[in-house]
Amino acid sequence: MAVQAVPTKGNLMNTKKSLSLAKNGYELLDRKRNILIREMMTLIDHANAIQEKIDSAYEEAYIALQTANIANGFCEEISNAIPVEDGLHLDSRSVMGVEIPILTIDEVEHYEFLHYGTRTTNAAIDKAFILFSRVKYLTVELAEIENSVYRLADSIKKTQKRANALKNIMSPRFEETVKFITDALDEKDREEFSRLKVIKRKKLKESETESA
Repeated sequence: MAVQAVPTKGNLMNTKKSLSLAKNGYELLDRKRNILIREMMTLIDHANAIQEKIDSAYEEAYIALQTANIANGFCEEISNAIPVEDGLHLDSRSVMGVEIPILTIDEVEHYEFLHYGTRTTNAAIDKAFILFSRVKYLTVELAEIENSVYRLADSIKKTQKRANALKNIMSPRFEETVKFITDALDEKDREEFSRLKVIKRKKLKESETESA
């Protein structure tokens, strides 16, 4: 339903300006939504590829752990010698105003498995360490992508909602208001024109009467 604004030329200009801004806003939001969707789809494809790598890496790592348990006995004491991971770093980047996380983790050289000692262990422990390290790096990468996809999806939903409001609610409302004011001003002009014609006829008649 059109807003029953006072039908003045000033209100007509302001409403037309608001209508133009609403249409431009919709175009910008629609462009933003498309860019975010493309970014999200790219990340989803990447996430699927990483997930396949993780599944394979976990399978290899647990097989290696089973082999290490068989060769060295239960590896709980050895695992306690592995230091707690503290090399994870968080940064971010912006995609159309959406903050996307960037996770990095310090690379550990393979020789660092020496912290659990080599005299009482064998190559099976080393292999398990290396494979689980790979799982860790892949998990960090997947966590970054999945969090990014979640944030993008949330922003896409909000952007779509705002775009729909501009397209389906605000623009039609402004268009109706413009029509209402335009029709009212046209009617006012017609009334003014008719009034002037009446006055002109009246003056002409008075002039003819005086001449007679």
